[in-house]
Amino acid sequence: MAILNILQYPDDRLHTVAKPVTVFDDKLQQLIDDMAETMYAAPGIGLAATQVNVHERLITIDISESKDDLLVLINPRILEMDGTCNSEEGCLSVPGIYEEVQRAEHIRVSALDRNGKEFKLSADGLLAVCIQHEMDHLEGKVFVEKLSRLKLNRIVQKLKKTQRANV
Repeated sequence: MAILNILQYPDDRLHTVAKPVTVFDDKLQQLIDDMAETMYAAPGIGLAATQVNVHERLITIDISESKDDLLVLINPRILEMDGTCNSEEGCLSVPGIYEEVQRAEHIRVSALDRNGKEFKLSADGLLAVCIQHEMDHLEGKVFVEKLSRLKLNRIVQKLKKTQRANV
């Protein structure tokens, strides 16, 4: 396994719309394992393939305290959305930034597991928020872009300043 490089906002590659996964081979299994290792090491609770510059519809999530309950969603689709909730979100591609975002409170999704077997999942709370956040990445969207233009501009300036300081 390997730790992958996570793209940092405002990298244009984060705006690439991911294509469906069609081949379930050893390369895909290695990518899933590497994404999980990268997510845990970051540390984070979710990672979309887009964030590691692989533009396929693949997400890894683990919201467990023990970090031993990996959820893999391939080609996920939201079937139902209900209610609204506001929660503070962060993102491995936007380090150090946490902002409140409105999402659906309850969702039902259909996806394929790492072996290509279809399953359906109902989620609420943190899991629902995390799935929606990661699915946004697959559509080329980053959570800070849901904020006001003023907030987004401040965040971009802060990130650029931080990136310059780290060079």
